[in-house]
Amino acid sequence: MILLLSFVQINAQAVESGSQQEKLKQQLAAVQNNHFMIGQSKIALFNLINNFYQYGDYQLAWEQPSMVDILLKAIDESERLGLSENDYHRADIKARMDGHQNKTDQQRIELDIILSDSFLRLVYHLSFGKVVPGTLDPDWNFKRQLFTTDPVAKLHYTLRSEQNLKKFINKITHLGPFYQGLIDALAQYRQIKQAGGWPVIDSGQVIKPGMKDARVPHIKARLQASGDLKKDKIDPQDSVYNAQVEQGVKLFQQRHTLEMDGVVGDGTIAEMNISVEQRIDQIKANLERIRWVKPNLADEFVLVNIAGYKVYYVRENKMVWQSKVQVGKDYRKTPVFRDDITYVVFNPTWTVPPTILSKDVLPKIKKDRGYLKKKNMSVVDSKGNIINPSKINWSAMTASNFPYMIRQEPGPNNSLGRVKMMFPNEHLVYLHDTPSKSKFNRAERAFSSGCIRVENPFELVELLLKDKNKWNQTSFQEILHTGKLQNVNLPETVPVLVLYFTVQKAENGQIVFYKDIYERDDKVIKGLKKPFHLVIPEQQ
Repeated sequence: MILLLSFVQINAQAVESGSQQEKLKQQLAAVQNNHFMIGQSKIALFNLINNFYQYGDYQLAWEQPSMVDILLKAIDESERLGLSENDYHRADIKARMDGHQNKTDQQRIELDIILSDSFLRLVYHLSFGKVVPGTLDPDWNFKRQLFTTDPVAKLHYTLRSEQNLKKFINKITHLGPFYQGLIDALAQYRQIKQAGGWPVIDSGQVIKPGMKDARVPHIKARLQASGDLKKDKIDPQDSVYNAQVEQGVKLFQQRHTLEMDGVVGDGTIAEMNISVEQRIDQIKANLERIRWVKPNLADEFVLVNIAGYKVYYVRENKMVWQSKVQVGKDYRKTPVFRDDITYVVFNPTWTVPPTILSKDVLPKIKKDRGYLKKKNMSVVDSKGNIINPSKINWSAMTASNFPYMIRQEPGPNNSLGRVKMMFPNEHLVYLHDTPSKSKFNRAERAFSSGCIRVENPFELVELLLKDKNKWNQTSFQEILHTGKLQNVNLPETVPVLVLYFTVQKAENGQIVFYKDIYERDDKVIKGLKKPFHLVIPEQQ
């Protein structure tokens, strides 16, 4: 009798389970027929969700409250990462969770589907970013691919247990110290906003140390709000621009890539008047940029920050070297892209690119026939033969009909300096030395025609060649002394990432804002504010 009752009980559970499975199938079909909507919630990743439930024999995935709690905590944390909880059905989930234990099967199934879509939306943004970078920049060539060849199986495994779910979320939310630094910066500037932000400084005459100006109290309040000036021992009403205020201004200038002269002019006032809300948006945009490139980071790479005028060398996930750089002028922007450094050229020649030939070199030759000699340049044909420039009718030459190339020969005044690091690319952009050393002393360093001029290039070359016994500063000088061009292959290629970040938390803990020299932040900020939009990354 006991065995019979047990059999009946087990059979009844199977029927009930089967009933729920059928209801889930029916609900998925209804969602598809209703333009992928459940109430006010759009199910953006329906195909993946449908396949997921089919893979799991149509079992609900979020029946354990602890699993839901982990997801809700991750959604709440998304705000801390510069994303918006509104993209993940947060309000709808909260409303549906009230009295969850008393819900009908239909309501539980609807909630389960919404939770699955919420989780996948969050994973999508944390893995690839919300904004698709390729839609903003035609030069973008970084990898943007799925984290697994079988996302359905990965999803099923992840949602199998609390431990799996926590581990997966932890992996995609912790993207290294640079990312964490910006998370800290976002929290700091949100606190400044909650405290009331900072005052606007009126324009007017330049304020120099020792001067008295009615705007000085407002400048003090502005500097105190952002932590550039301590609040103690400062008379807030004193209108004299004293030494303490000057130090606060210099710190502010340093953090905002301005000349540290302690003078409050139009440029400094303009930076001070950027609102805290705008700074928050700027930090969010740079958090997004890290999500774009994280899948491309290896144990070793060279990273150029165009807006920050810096180059970094990273090995074993640690920054081991950095240097100042000069980048492209606004009308000759350095492109954002990824490539691999393959070899180094000592005593390089420089072949004038078509754009520079047209806009710079040909006009200067026409004005001064001695220009080629002054610049140590040769006219060469397609076979490399040197042509006598006096035989050329320069007045008739244009970039379209010029049959030759112009090459600058090796030497200390070569536009590429004495060494260049090659990663052959369609942009004809590379890292190189420069004779224009004094320009590295400037706070803003957008001077080049697109290439990346490095202040201490031979230090980087030594690191890339990885053999200090053979390749060191002494051997480099010996090669340079010959004056002859020499190519040296790297023992292994090293990725180079040419990127664009306008905010960084420095090693001393200060939040540094770089000027948006190419005006790229606004498009990212606008993209982050748009509704959720799905573009499935290509599988490579």
